[in-house]
Amino acid sequence: MKKPNHPILLELYHFIIIAISAFLYSLSVRWFFMTDNIAFGGVTGVSILIHTLFGLPSVGTLIALLNIPLFLLGWRFVGRPFLIRSLYAMFLTSFFIDAIGASRSFPKMDPLLSCIYGGLLLGLSLGLIFRQGASTGGTDVAARLLKLKFSFLPMGQLMLVLDLVVISASALVFHTLNSALYGILALYISSIVMDGVLYGMNKARLAYIISNEPEKITGAITKDLSRGVTLLQGKGAFSGADKQVLLCAFKRHQIMTLKQTVKEIDPDAFLIVTEAYEVLGQGFQAYSKNDL
Repeated sequence: MKKPNHPILLELYHFIIIAISAFLYSLSVRWFFMTDNIAFGGVTGVSILIHTLFGLPSVGTLIALLNIPLFLLGWRFVGRPFLIRSLYAMFLTSFFIDAIGASRSFPKMDPLLSCIYGGLLLGLSLGLIFRQGASTGGTDVAARLLKLKFSFLPMGQLMLVLDLVVISASALVFHTLNSALYGILALYISSIVMDGVLYGMNKARLAYIISNEPEKITGAITKDLSRGVTLLQGKGAFSGADKQVLLCAFKRHQIMTLKQTVKEIDPDAFLIVTEAYEVLGQGFQAYSKNDL
């Protein structure tokens, strides 16, 4: 679905994606985690613990009640738009979790399959929600707040650490080590998928090219790949000769074209290609202060 340009339509687009993602999140909780008794992290995991131990109100209701203090803190630090979208996402997930549980029951499956597919669905849904500038609450909000302080850490890793605390508590309360171990595996999978959704589209490649034909290679890259090239001044440690090092950021799908272009011009060229975690600027992603 392509993002609309009109502000009202764009906001509607965000709310539609959040609604779809909230349903997928709730489906993963009910279908895979709760059905197969796999430990779950965050406020949802705490709600499942309380519901199971004390038979208190529905899991969805508990999720909403436990999230109120975190959302108040979230509003103070991350602003009104985040709060509104996150409240919307949180209430939808609370509703869908109870609605799915009341409408049908799912058969048990192999716990390993539940971990894999539950983690995939969970990571996908959370990644999509975060991309809309929202959260489902719980450790999502806590991780979002920690991200303000530790901006160099990916969201998936922050949530993984926080969720491990709740999963460990589940193992102690229910004396089910297997359930906790399956939960850790599922959360690890979900964190990888989530980071892939959040950052995967922004990843690029960075090439360092050392050649005796820097002008020809620069011209070919700018013409054929429509990418800019930065010339760095270098010097060979062995030969002592001055060299120009070409620095070029490019999209992942352009790697074969780049290698072919360089080697056709200079078969002896020295080419280093590395992973670029994130590239901001013309031709890539624009910077936003609310980026995760």
